Amino acid sequence: MDIPTHRLPDYRPRFQQPSAADLCVPTPSVTAEDSNERVMEIFSKYRDLTSLPVTDNGKPIGLINRGIFLTQMNKPFHKEVYSRKSSIAFMDKEPLVVEADMDIETLTFRAVNYGEKALGDGFIITDNGRFTGIGHGLQLMRVVADMQAARNRQIMHSIEYASVIQRSMLRTSRDTMQHTLNDADLVWEPRDVVGGDFYYFVARHDGWFGTVADCTGHGVPGAFMTLIASSCLGQAIDQHGPTDPSLLLCSVNRGIKQMLGQVNGQDETPESDDGMDAACFWYDASTRQLLFAGAKTSLFVLHPGADGVEMVDGDRECVGYVDSGLDFTWQKRTVQMHAGSLVFVTTDGLIDQIGGPKSIAFGKRRIRDLILSKRDRPCNEINRAMQQALNDWQGHNHRRDDVTFFCFRVQEPQ
Repeated sequence: MDIPTHRLPDYRPRFQQPSAADLCVPTPSVTAEDSNERVMEIFSKYRDLTSLPVTDNGKPIGLINRGIFLTQMNKPFHKEVYSRKSSIAFMDKEPLVVEADMDIETLTFRAVNYGEKALGDGFIITDNGRFTGIGHGLQLMRVVADMQAARNRQIMHSIEYASVIQRSMLRTSRDTMQHTLNDADLVWEPRDVVGGDFYYFVARHDGWFGTVADCTGHGVPGAFMTLIASSCLGQAIDQHGPTDPSLLLCSVNRGIKQMLGQVNGQDETPESDDGMDAACFWYDASTRQLLFAGAKTSLFVLHPGADGVEMVDGDRECVGYVDSGLDFTWQKRTVQMHAGSLVFVTTDGLIDQIGGPKSIAFGKRRIRDLILSKRDRPCNEINRAMQQALNDWQGHNHRRDDVTFFCFRVQEPQ
């Protein structure tokens, strides 16, 4: 029987799920009636043949490993003893046998569970139980790698499109901020393509409302949480108006807990223990008062002529999460602002970033020191300096979290 020289097929990724048939290489075989002399002839003819199937009436019964066979036959007197004996003498009686229509994922699990033998010797492929060819472990690994790369590309395309959606969702708020405030700047840097931080701005004739929030997680899970939280916030503003930050946090808290099944009696064991930290503030243009409510988030405030940066701390209670109270009320704090007063608010991605010579957190003190040193500069310059300081501090360390910070200065009345 003349068989073409044994070669691995050139696999190229396909859009449809490949199967064992895609790995099938036509291979010579022997029967139990064939002698080891015949096995030697085939291995001598096909130099790259690593294993030789043994069949009985077209059905596989074993697999002869080339290396094992040649090692045994080259031992003293073994050729004389075994050459005319049946090919089953050095046959593996329990090779991995799979049907041609088996999908690659199932085949991979079978091969891994079978052990190194299936990956090294290969596996027999059948069609309705009849021998059709051999599959090779190396080729299987190539196919799995190509499939994973294709999936990763598809996932990345989806995430990149999700980033477009997330940025579009934030664009209205950024435009509102830029058109409402003369001296203000916002930095939004997701750790991954999409992120778990978001911001929200609303302007009215008598003032403006702003939020900087950090949802659970980052990447895709964090981005999903931003959609939930920002939707709850938008509904709360539509219902209550933007002038009471404390009331809005309470409303968002209830909305998140209800949406994620964190309310007692709704689910005994909620699947999601997620929520957010946030700073919500309403600036009253007529009184120059900043009304602030914070969930594990603080404001950095620097008034004209002040020697240091004032910290206005929020409450230690998060919004959402299983352990937070459904009826918790965040304290509303009033900060009297003046022309030239500077306000800076950030998510903890900036504060908690590890770096520096001792690999410690960036911390609040460095933020206060930088604000003091740049107090007379425009807000966009302050934020660029903060970005540079963060990058220098981070160095070769991994970015731990999404980073969002907002800076604005109170202007003289028009």
